[in-house]
Amino acid sequence: MEVILREDVDKVGARGALVKVAAGYARNYLLPRKLAVPATASNKKIVEQEREAYVRREAKAAAESQELAKLLQNVTLTFRHKVGENDHLFGSVTAKDIAEGLEAQRFTIERRKVQLEEPIRTLGEHMVTLRLHRDVSTQIKVIVEKE
Repeated sequence: MEVILREDVDKVGARGALVKVAAGYARNYLLPRKLAVPATASNKKIVEQEREAYVRREAKAAAESQELAKLLQNVTLTFRHKVGENDHLFGSVTAKDIAEGLEAQRFTIERRKVQLEEPIRTLGEHMVTLRLHRDVSTQIKVIVEKE
């Protein structure tokens, strides 16, 4: 059965793709979850219009993210934490802390966009990556000092 995908589906295809799948898979999984529509002439036109609108929205979001990345390149966040012996931090600096620090400087960034493998637990200067869009990322400087 031929269907047009409305969303990206793993191991099947990308949004807007015309794919051939088993009838049962389409009938029992893709169609009820509105992940796909049957490949008819009218549905092809509708999906094409949706795809064009999606591409325009993505281009606009990417352009806005590029501008935000340029503004964020020179941003430095400083956190003061209590330290124990051997300059070991009590606590850590997390993605939430970084997002709140950016919020204080009037940048609205979701904490999910802050790319930290693990929280910062050492004093000093750290470069933290912000993934603003699928194709746009930038780095900011985070400084952790003694209180």
